[in-house]
Amino acid sequence: MPDIPAARAFIRAHARILDQRRAIALLDGGPTDAVVAAVLAYRNPDGGFGHGLEPDTRDPASQPLYAQVALEAVGSVDAHLPDDVTASLCDHLAGVADRAGALPIMFPSFADHPRASHWQEVTSFPPGLNPTAAIAGLLHGQQVRHAWLDDATAWCLDAIAAGVEGNAHVHLCALTLLTHLPDRATAERLAPQVLTALVDAPDYRADPDDPEYGLTPLDIAPRPDSTWRSWFDADLVAAHLDALASEQQPDGGWPIRWEPPTEPSVWEWRGMVTVDALDRLRHHRVDP
Repeated sequence: MPDIPAARAFIRAHARILDQRRAIALLDGGPTDAVVAAVLAYRNPDGGFGHGLEPDTRDPASQPLYAQVALEAVGSVDAHLPDDVTASLCDHLAGVADRAGALPIMFPSFADHPRASHWQEVTSFPPGLNPTAAIAGLLHGQQVRHAWLDDATAWCLDAIAAGVEGNAHVHLCALTLLTHLPDRATAERLAPQVLTALVDAPDYRADPDDPEYGLTPLDIAPRPDSTWRSWFDADLVAAHLDALASEQQPDGGWPIRWEPPTEPSVWEWRGMVTVDALDRLRHHRVDP
């Protein structure tokens, strides 16, 4: 069983303020507006989010991936960004998206700053479902309405209907949109093909004993009431929960399976994944 006091001590000692506040909200019922305030500290005057909010890159400029991470952090505690913030964010995204409303995961300015090894080879990305579908889905989860969001959603649904290609992150982005899509009939129609294709996607880790990096069923459906949980065998989920509980390190935190660009990035990531691990185990009643 995980050592919860040690994990809490690790978060207090090493996690950034955002994830300390997420932990307080998720584990102790603390104020979610504190999480929102921490996210807003990463906001730029152009309406986007920057300043290395995703710790594998350290760009101060606004990046689509940072917008996704901002929305994920707020959504993780069932909070909402202020209406003026989401309106400004959508205006910003509309200004940097292509004509169809699609976004690249990153703009090239990230390459001017420290970045993880997996961000070294490619510095220019085409617009894609990753991250457009995730951002659109998370904004729908915030009950946002905006002309750009309508365009981006339509583009993503066409792309999903044509068949999702790429690694497991692309599939997760598609599923994030389908989770929050107001048109539930369309979501239920498209989801099976995405979930079926996910099994063979690169970076999907079905085996809980596989030491390599990859998304697991707990990344797709982190809680028992997650939208797509029924697609995953209960025994497989239980095995991943056992593996997750066993991965806690002697310092109280959970490990990561890649190399971030800087030492502070390591601690930021480990703080994030430790909060996520505790939340997932808590919801499954594994030593809450």
